[in-house]
Amino acid sequence: MYQPGKAYSLSERFRGYLPVVVDVETGGFNERNDALLEIAAVLLDVDDQGKLRPVKSYTTHVVPFDGSNIEPKSLEINGIDPYHPLRAAREEREALAHIFNPVRDAVSAANCTRAILVGHNAFFDLKFVNAAADRCGIKKNPFHPFSCFDTVSLCGLAYGQTVLARSAVAAGMEWDTSEAHSAIYDTRMTADLFCSVVNRWEELHAGIDAPIADGSYVPR
Repeated sequence: MYQPGKAYSLSERFRGYLPVVVDVETGGFNERNDALLEIAAVLLDVDDQGKLRPVKSYTTHVVPFDGSNIEPKSLEINGIDPYHPLRAAREEREALAHIFNPVRDAVSAANCTRAILVGHNAFFDLKFVNAAADRCGIKKNPFHPFSCFDTVSLCGLAYGQTVLARSAVAAGMEWDTSEAHSAIYDTRMTADLFCSVVNRWEELHAGIDAPIADGSYVPR
């Protein structure tokens, strides 16, 4: 059973789930009708000191699926031109394979049973990933279908902030406003935040035993 402050492998730390940080940029808020325009993922690992850290990232632009809606206000925020000739976007199925394949490989390499999506407002990213997988007929989606780790909640607890930029600053990270709303930038910052919160939790509990019957802790 997991006890805070002890070193664990990834397969042991999160009940067999491999946390993978994901961010999507879209043409709106409706995952069934609005286009998926960009997706990025950051894989995590544990270093020799037992610290969680980002190790590799993947990103791709996505061709809007046929009949999809794109809200102009969404493009104003994310700065994406879906039809730019140099955008080098992949069709949706190919884009998902670009993300899903390394995630599946990482799950296997870590001896985990499944990936679990980590995101800032993670429910939003997960619903777009799931909807895209359904459209493409992908039956083996590597992510848990409804569970996720949300850094909004974690940062609200750890830093008293819920906005990604403010959470990053509160965690002592530098924030580049000009890079914000790029899927790969937001994903990398979210990955750093998630690792920061998890590692800080472990540091705070280092040298403390598991809780005794009344819920209190005893020092080692």
